[in-house]
Amino acid sequence: MKPFFRCFLASAFLAIFAAAVTAKPRPIPVKVVVVAMFEVGNDTGDTPGELQYWVERDHLDRSYPLPAGYHALRMNGEGEMAVLTGQGTAHAAATIMALGLDPRFDLSHAYWLIAGIAGGSPDRVSLGSAAWARWVVDGDLGYEIDAREMPADWPTGYIPLRKTKPFEAPASPLDGQLCELNAAIANWAFDLTRNTPLPDSDKLKEVRGHFDGAAAQNPPTVLMGDEVSSSTYWHGKLSDAWATEWMGYFTNGKGQFATTAMEDTGTLQSLRFLANAGHIDWNRILVLRTVSNFDQQPRGMSAADSLAHQRIGAYSAYLPSLESAYSVGHVVVHELLAHWSKYNTSTAGAN
Repeated sequence: MKPFFRCFLASAFLAIFAAAVTAKPRPIPVKVVVVAMFEVGNDTGDTPGELQYWVERDHLDRSYPLPAGYHALRMNGEGEMAVLTGQGTAHAAATIMALGLDPRFDLSHAYWLIAGIAGGSPDRVSLGSAAWARWVVDGDLGYEIDAREMPADWPTGYIPLRKTKPFEAPASPLDGQLCELNAAIANWAFDLTRNTPLPDSDKLKEVRGHFDGAAAQNPPTVLMGDEVSSSTYWHGKLSDAWATEWMGYFTNGKGQFATTAMEDTGTLQSLRFLANAGHIDWNRILVLRTVSNFDQQPRGMSAADSLAHQRIGAYSAYLPSLESAYSVGHVVVHELLAHWSKYNTSTAGAN
């Protein structure tokens, strides 16, 4: 072989080898993303937070660092991922955006399951119950006057932005303040999980007995119920009354306030932007919140004294609510993974 051709073949081989070495790996396809908000300690083996049961029971043994987010990602070999956002809307929004823009993962067909604990209104939901949301309303954006200085005829010192008094019509939600989720997939998830057995106990029955409210005495159940999301942890009967009306005001009476949590408007805002950019499918988002505590004081106690007892790990239904979040949420995750050929091409609940 002539030197010219030997040189040519060697150069071609080196070029092909270099291209193979520098080629980017194909993104990892993700089928389901479980979104948890807080963990007490380690991901496994100690007192659980919202992440731990998913990691331990679904064998999410693969860890992927996420330097631009709050916590490393966890995955198994079946396409199930869990992300821990950190508490509050800012942590949640930043972490979900970091994940959504990470080139290591293909999230274009992924389903998103936000699964965490929450406060619950005893008028709508009981301890340990699981509520699928169709509406999530932001409870932070607004004006506020200290209750000691508000007009005597106002029901609250909290006023919607760009309004002059509480609940002034018409409601004008800002971008991201009102989130309407895909009702079809929420109803599908509810129908799939409505008969899931949830843990009850003598302790929960005793705690429930100190509360009034249409649902306060019920055993844990799966239901449809909507969420007011705010980084401000509010507590008390009057605040519950505000949240109930706040939900009805912004949803034009379509939403029914059941739970209050801290992160979901941040998570959903990032998911909306990611959907706009074509990175994720907005119609594949589910919000599941389970009741670890009532959002107000029991009979005969002040709101302040009641609030003093509301701490992570000490909520009256803390472990039962974590169990409910996993038990109910896992029914959906298992269905999606077991029949992925169907749910990959057609969004759950669409037919």
